[in-house]
Amino acid sequence: MVNSEREDSLEVKYFDRLKKFIQYIAGCFILLSTGCSSNEKSGTMNEQKDLSEQFLVVLGTAQDAGYPQIGCTKECCTAYWDGKEAKKHITNLALVDRKTNQYWLFEATPDITSQLNELQGYLTKKKYSPDGVFVTHAHVGHYTGLMEFGREAMGAKEIPVYAMPRLDSFIRTNGPWSQLVSLKNISLQILKANSAVAISSSFKVTPFKVPHRDEFSETVGFVIESAKKKVLFIPDIDKWEKWDRNIVEEVNKVDIALLDGTFYKNSELPGRDMSEVPHPFVEESMNKFSSLPDSIKSKIVFIHFNHTNPLLKNNSQEKKEVKAKGFGVAEEGMVISL
Repeated sequence: MVNSEREDSLEVKYFDRLKKFIQYIAGCFILLSTGCSSNEKSGTMNEQKDLSEQFLVVLGTAQDAGYPQIGCTKECCTAYWDGKEAKKHITNLALVDRKTNQYWLFEATPDITSQLNELQGYLTKKKYSPDGVFVTHAHVGHYTGLMEFGREAMGAKEIPVYAMPRLDSFIRTNGPWSQLVSLKNISLQILKANSAVAISSSFKVTPFKVPHRDEFSETVGFVIESAKKKVLFIPDIDKWEKWDRNIVEEVNKVDIALLDGTFYKNSELPGRDMSEVPHPFVEESMNKFSSLPDSIKSKIVFIHFNHTNPLLKNNSQEKKEVKAKGFGVAEEGMVISL
């Protein structure tokens, strides 16, 4: 009798475990199926968006190390691991011409693989090799994605890479970047400050120098121009007062200004001297622009957020306040029609 009860108990446990295993496998199958379906729908949705023929799309908004940042155990990053926040890619723009199925990247980030994959949904036909890449400077989040064009990865063929003279020299004379040049994966194109480059019959790009930590190269911003609109892109700069131009005047000249929003406020990095990374705090910038009319404020969109910056969070109070004051906050997938 005891043995029979024991056998019955073991049989129940066996079938219970088998049932749970089958449910687990079925759940995984559904999850995978849903994931594939979701990706396919996402691509289709992008293709069916009411897109203009020419536009900029934001492919990333985070600072050089992305979000979450490696080694960060603070609440700002654990929110991602706890499923409360989504991954944010490193700051990157794509300039797209759907008439010709051409596109140009602004920055080559460590996230370039996923960013190029996301971009495909905005094109009329899949195309992974950009028609050119403009790089602002030689900090890790802005140029290291070039490695993906190399022999061990894409094996690209002479992708034009637009760089200022010091950055051009840095890439040519330092491995592994120099191999991209010698193997003709990329074709370096030297930029000249304040000199426009016509990259097609529709677009021209003008670089201009900005003050920043220039250990290995100059740092530039770009004016991206179509026949109808101008966009200012300054992802990295030291305090506005250190620049030999007036940022308010520069904003007045364009239709949209994507500006450095690396840190929201002072003391954002406890224990570190913030003067070592003298970006204009978002609070400072908003104060500087506070007297501008709403029509000018609405042009300003903050981008390039450090992992500590609350503007990275989906529903932070700080993001609501920035928007309430008339400014914009860049989001991945944001489209700027040209």
